[in-house]
Amino acid sequence: MDVFAFLLAPFVASLILTGIHAYLGVHVVERGVIFVDLSLAQIAALGTTIAALSGIEPHSETSYFFSLAFTFIGAAIFSMIRGHQARIPQEAVIGICYAVASAAAILAMSKSVQETEHLKEMLVGNILTVSWFEVKKTAALYGAIGLFHYIFRRKFLLISLDPEAAEARGISTRFWDFLFYASFGFVVTSSVAIAGVLLVFCYLIVPSVGAMLYADKIGPRLAIGWTMGTLVSALGVYLSLKIDLPTGATIVCTFALVLIAMALIKLLLGHRMAARAMAPAPSAHDYSPAPRH
Repeated sequence: MDVFAFLLAPFVASLILTGIHAYLGVHVVERGVIFVDLSLAQIAALGTTIAALSGIEPHSETSYFFSLAFTFIGAAIFSMIRGHQARIPQEAVIGICYAVASAAAILAMSKSVQETEHLKEMLVGNILTVSWFEVKKTAALYGAIGLFHYIFRRKFLLISLDPEAAEARGISTRFWDFLFYASFGFVVTSSVAIAGVLLVFCYLIVPSVGAMLYADKIGPRLAIGWTMGTLVSALGVYLSLKIDLPTGATIVCTFALVLIAMALIKLLLGHRMAARAMAPAPSAHDYSPAPRH
């Protein structure tokens, strides 16, 4: 019971991360901006690093808003370069922002005596030590963002699935892209503080990719993604405590193993279906009675 009580808060936090990130991951995969979460997470981590160097407590509200301001800058940049007529691919700019934010964070941490520990926490987080207060605060914030996306789901989905049709209807894709990335920034800033950059990226992308193996429609993909995230979170948190490993890194590796297993199962099912399709259909002769002698 003591172990269960200890793991309950991290598990609930991982469920909250699964809920919002699996949904946002559908948009990210459809938009083809796979590394936007990783880039925004790194930008948020850079904001936290700058705040820490300024003498601000890394887990304080001031540090949070400092980090949030950095993500809003990234959101503005990403929304400005969106468009099917843009000469520079959006993913290229996202990659550049990630590289620059990473390098800037390393440079900033080189001036700190605790750079190694901060780098580790920034990358993999420490979800095992999350408090119930943080869980409740994160749940309230993500609930508000989820409600915002539900109200305007038609616009967000249309822009993600068919931006040309959205522009033809007079929808300002840049404005709604900024709202999308800004709300994304709220999620990422809070997630990085709890789980770290790598785990946040996995929660966003891996459930969506796993769901795409088995479903084409949005509803089934969300159901598969949420189920996968829930099972992997429970298994990863349990293994990290049982084997005494860092929780964030354990969940990331568990995500990878489960995704590989899902891909292999899909491959085997595909081979079976192909074999059945190629098998010759029985003819009427096969069902004719044997001749009597």
